[in-house]
Amino acid sequence: MPVLLLLLAACSLSWAQTDVISEINVTGNRRIPADNVRAHIFTKAGDIYDAASLERDFSSVWNMGYFEDLRISREQTPKGWRVIFQVKEKPTIREINYVGLSSVSTSDVLDRFKQEKVGLVVESQYDPTRIKKAENAIKGLLAEHGRQFATMRSEVRLIPPAAVGITFVVKEGPKVKVGKIRFTGNKNIKTRILRAAMKNLKPIGVPHSIFLENIFAKTYDATKLEEDTERVRAEYQNRGYFKVVVSDPKTEIHDTGHKGAHIPLLQGGAGKAVDITMPIDEGDKYRLGKITFKNNKAITNVAALRNLIPLKDGDIFSREKIAKGLENLRKAYGQIGYINYTGIPNTTFDDEKKLATLEIDVDEGKQFYVRRIEFTGNTTTRDKVIRRELALEEGGVYNSQLWELSLLRLNQLSYFDQLKPDDPNVTDKKLDEKNGQVDLTLKVKEKGKNSIGLNGGVSGLEGAFIGVNYSTNNFLGRGETLQVQISVGNLARSVLFGYTQPYMFDRPLQFGFNVFGNKINFNQARQLSLFSGQNAGNLPSAVLQNLQNYSQSSVGFSSSLSYPLHRSFKRLGITYSLDRSTLLPLSNASKNLFDFIAFRGISGPNAVNGIITSKIFPNFSFNTLDSGISPHHGHQMSLGAEFAGIGGTVRSIRPIIQYKQFFPVQKRRNAVGFNVQGSYISGWGGLVAPPFQRFFMGGEYDIRGFDIRSVSPIAFLPSAGSIILRNKDGTPVPVNAARPCNTALPSPQSNCTTVPIPVDQIVFPGGDLSLFTNLEYRITIAGPVAIVPFVDTGIDPIIRRSQLQIATEQYTGVISTYFGCPAPDPTQPNGCQQGSRLNPPPAQQLQVLNSTNWRPRMSTGLELQMFLPVVNAPFRIYWAYNPVRLDNQATPPIPVTRSMFPIGEAGNYTFAQAVQTYSPSFLLREPRKTFRFTVATTF
Repeated sequence: MPVLLLLLAACSLSWAQTDVISEINVTGNRRIPADNVRAHIFTKAGDIYDAASLERDFSSVWNMGYFEDLRISREQTPKGWRVIFQVKEKPTIREINYVGLSSVSTSDVLDRFKQEKVGLVVESQYDPTRIKKAENAIKGLLAEHGRQFATMRSEVRLIPPAAVGITFVVKEGPKVKVGKIRFTGNKNIKTRILRAAMKNLKPIGVPHSIFLENIFAKTYDATKLEEDTERVRAEYQNRGYFKVVVSDPKTEIHDTGHKGAHIPLLQGGAGKAVDITMPIDEGDKYRLGKITFKNNKAITNVAALRNLIPLKDGDIFSREKIAKGLENLRKAYGQIGYINYTGIPNTTFDDEKKLATLEIDVDEGKQFYVRRIEFTGNTTTRDKVIRRELALEEGGVYNSQLWELSLLRLNQLSYFDQLKPDDPNVTDKKLDEKNGQVDLTLKVKEKGKNSIGLNGGVSGLEGAFIGVNYSTNNFLGRGETLQVQISVGNLARSVLFGYTQPYMFDRPLQFGFNVFGNKINFNQARQLSLFSGQNAGNLPSAVLQNLQNYSQSSVGFSSSLSYPLHRSFKRLGITYSLDRSTLLPLSNASKNLFDFIAFRGISGPNAVNGIITSKIFPNFSFNTLDSGISPHHGHQMSLGAEFAGIGGTVRSIRPIIQYKQFFPVQKRRNAVGFNVQGSYISGWGGLVAPPFQRFFMGGEYDIRGFDIRSVSPIAFLPSAGSIILRNKDGTPVPVNAARPCNTALPSPQSNCTTVPIPVDQIVFPGGDLSLFTNLEYRITIAGPVAIVPFVDTGIDPIIRRSQLQIATEQYTGVISTYFGCPAPDPTQPNGCQQGSRLNPPPAQQLQVLNSTNWRPRMSTGLELQMFLPVVNAPFRIYWAYNPVRLDNQATPPIPVTRSMFPIGEAGNYTFAQAVQTYSPSFLLREPRKTFRFTVATTF
C-alpha cells in the first residue's frame, strides 16, 4: 500500500510539471529591450500553462505598437513549458523627404503634423496608418494655400537592416484663386460693403473705392469660407437686420488664364478660380426699443448700468454694440468683486413696430475679497519690488480694473515678459466660494536685467566712433537702475555714470543722479564737404578759416526727484544739473563767433572759458504705455521747462513738450505709433542762449535720414578782413616800391598793399525752435523681430533773430571799419587811400539765409528692429530716403564789390581772388539716402 501511494504521488508530480511554464523568452527584437516586452506579459515562470492568459498577453504586447508581426510558440522541457514570444519589429523611419512641395515649407508641414497629432517623425516606428494620416494633413494644408487639386503618393524605401525612408511625392496642381464674389438678395447693403466684411477671401485693393477694389485676388481657402459667412451675417446684424438669414455659399470652380503661350506679367498662366455666390434673406430692419435688467442686486442704479451700453433707445439695433455693452457690464461688476458675473441677454422682437427689446438677466454670483497675493517666477526680483507696484491690496474687495492697472505698471518696468490681464498663464485665481475669498498668484517670467549695448559707425560730425554701454534695470533685484556709458571716436568722446532708486525710503519717491563728461570737435569744414561733395582738404586755408571749427569740453552732474500723483500714471518731478564747459576755437571764424555772440556778460577770449550752466527742470509726465520697449498700446506725455541762471554764467529758458501714442492693429500683433516733440530756447536778462545749446536736428533720434546735428538754418556773421593786392602774375604790390613786399611779416612791416574787405562767415547757428514728428507702423515678423516703415519730419527755424545778437564792441568794430582801396597811397600804412564804411550798415544780428530758415526736412524708409535677449537691448538697421532736403546755393549778403579795389589789372585780379576766397557761393546739399545701424529706438 505505501508503495502504491508513492507511485501515485510520483505520477501526480510528473503530470503537474508538464503543465507548468518553466520560462518565457522573447526573440526577434532588435531595438526594443526584452525586459520592456516582458513588462507587458502578465504570465510568469512557474504559472500553470493557460491558453486564455497567453491570449491576453498577446493583446498586451501587440498593443505596444512596436511590432508588425507577433507569434507565440511553446516547447516542452523537463521542467515544463518554454513559452516563446517571437516578434518582428516595425521598421524605424530613418528619413522623411518631400518632393514637389513649393507652396508650403517643410516647417509648415511639421507644424501641421503636431497640430493634428500625426506622430510621424524621424526615428519613430513605421505605421501605414500614420502615413495615410500624414497625406491627409498635407492635402489639407495645401488646400488652405489654394492647392485644392493637389495629388500625392507616398513611397517607402527599405534601408537595411531594419529601417525605411519615406518620400511624399506631391503634385500641387494649379493654385485656386477667389474669383467673383456675388450676393443675391442684398437690397439694402451694397455688395462692396459685404465683400469688405469678408476679411479672409475679399480681394486686395483700395477699400471703399469706385475702382481699384479688385486688384489682386486672394487664394481660395475653403476652411475660411464659413468664417467669412459669419462676418457677412454680423455686418447685417450690426446694421439692424438681426433676423438676416445667410445661407450656405455656393461655389463654382472654373479654369482661368491662358493654357498655351502667353505674355508674362500681362497675361496669367493656366489656373483655376472659385466663384462664390452667397444667398441672403435680409429680413426687416430693427431698432432698439428698450433695455431692462433683472436680478441686479449689487448695482441697483439701473441708469448707471444702462449707460454702459453704447446704444440709445431708438437707435439701430447693433450686435457689435450690444456685445461691447455686455463686456462693459462684466468689467463694471468685476471692479466691485463679482468675479463670476454673467449677463444673459434675452431679445424679443415686435415685428409690427420693428423694435427689439433686450432684457439682461444678471447673475451676479458672489462678491469676493482678496485674501492673498503671491508671486512665482521672480527668482531675482524681490517680492516687495512687485508688490509696491500693485494697486490691489490684500484684504480689500477684488477689483479687476485695479488688477489690470497693476499689470500695466509692472509692464512699464520692463523687468518681465509682457503680462496680459486675460491670460490664465499670468494670473491664477483660486476662489473660495464659501467664504467669498480669492487667492491671486501672479506668474512672471523675468527678462535679463542686464543690458549691454554696442554701437558704432561713421557720423558726419562725430566721425568714426564706437560706443559701449552697460545698464541694469533691476540691480540686486531691488528695482534700482545702474548705468555706465562710454563712447570714443576721432571727433567725439563721452562717459556717463548714472544711478536711480525708484523707491527711496520705501516710498514712491524716485531719486537719481548722473555724472558725465563730454568732448566733441565741431568741424564745419567736414560738414560742408558732406553737403557739397568736395574734399575739405582741397579748400584754401582762407576758406577753412572762414568756417566753424572748435572743440567743446563739458563735465557735470544732474540729480532728479519725482513723485507719482495718488499712485496714478501722473508724475511730478524736478531735475537740477550743473556743468562746466570750455570752448577751444580752432579757426578765426570760431573765435569771431564766440567773441561776437553775446551769450555771457563778458566778451573776448575769456568768454569761452569756464562756461557754467546751472539749471533746474520742473516737469510733469503721464504714461500709460503697456511696455517700456516696443509698446503696442497707450500714450505718454511729458512737459516741462529748463531754467538756467540760478548761479552760473548762462541765462536761458527752454520749455519742452513731447507726446507719443500707440494703437494696436491686426489683433494687437502690430502697432501704429507716432511721436511729436517741440521745444524752444531763449536767453533772458540781456543775454542770449549759448550757441552750443541751440537746436540741431538729424540722426536716429529725430530725423533718421540726416546726419547727426547737421540740420540747422544757415546764417552769415559780418566781420572785417583784408587781402594783399597782387598783380596779374600773383606777385604782391609793395607800399614802397623801393623795397619788396614780405608776406611773412605782419602788416605794416610787411610793406604789402592790403585792401580791407568785409567778410561774411558762414555759420550753422542752430534754431531756437525745434519741432519734429515720427510715424511708424511696427509689423511683427516673428518674436522680437519687426519691420518698420517710418516717416520723420522736422523743422528747426530761427524765430527770434535778436537771440543772435552780436556783441556791441565787435559790431562797432565792423561798422566803423573803412573797407576798400579806391587808389594806392604810399603815405598810408596799408598803401591805400581810405575806403568807405558799409552803407547801409549790417544789422546787429547774424544775417539768416531765408531759404534755409523755416525749411522743413522729411525722411522716410524701412527699418529692421530686433530685440537682442543676449544684450537685452534693441538693435536696428534702417535705410532712409530724404524727399525734402536742402539742395541750393548760399550767397553771402554783403558782397565784395569791384569798387573796393583800385583801377587796373592788379585790382581786377585781386577782386577775383577775394570773391573766390572770402565771398564764395556755397553749395548746400544734404544727403539723399542714408543706411545706418544703431542700438537704440527713435521713440
